[in-house]
Amino acid sequence: MEDRNVRGAPAGEATYSTVARRFHWWTFALLAVQIPVGLFMVRYGAATNFAEPTGKLYDGHKILGLVILLLVVARLIYRLAHGAPPDEPTLQPWEKVVSHITHWAIYALLITVPLIGWLAISYYGPFAPFGIKLPSLAAQDDARATQMFFAHMVAAYVLIVLLAMHVGAALQHYLIKKDGVLRRMLVRAGRLG
Repeated sequence: MEDRNVRGAPAGEATYSTVARRFHWWTFALLAVQIPVGLFMVRYGAATNFAEPTGKLYDGHKILGLVILLLVVARLIYRLAHGAPPDEPTLQPWEKVVSHITHWAIYALLITVPLIGWLAISYYGPFAPFGIKLPSLAAQDDARATQMFFAHMVAAYVLIVLLAMHVGAALQHYLIKKDGVLRRMLVRAGRLG
């Protein structure tokens, strides 16, 4: 029988902590809802002159964006306090550099995208998704609202591209290279084998 470390992974293979893995997969689950809803609501609203349920989709998008923002801030605090396991030993030096840049860029965008959205909504005027009055970050200014909504959209598309790269790289490591990169973050890390 193969030796296993305390986290259930093969001896010598470092995995992320249970808390870090939960943060990761909760973020994934929320983004798996948020991104399609965000893309759909904009197109549906434009095609129907904002007929219902467009307003509810926007309200849900706003609330979910704030939840994601809070989750990612908590996740980042945890990451900074507890660190991450060493890089997978099979990674080439250039893969390590690209991986670190991508991860930190994703963190930055997971904070920036909802903040820009919140600022854009604030410029648009007071808002209360589902009747919940939320604080505005700025005074009403329609011209700035338009600029911020555009910046929110651009940042969201950059985030989508980085997330696609991240998922693609994880699958490539799991399916083609068959190394431990993805296994380190799986819910039952190290126990699939």
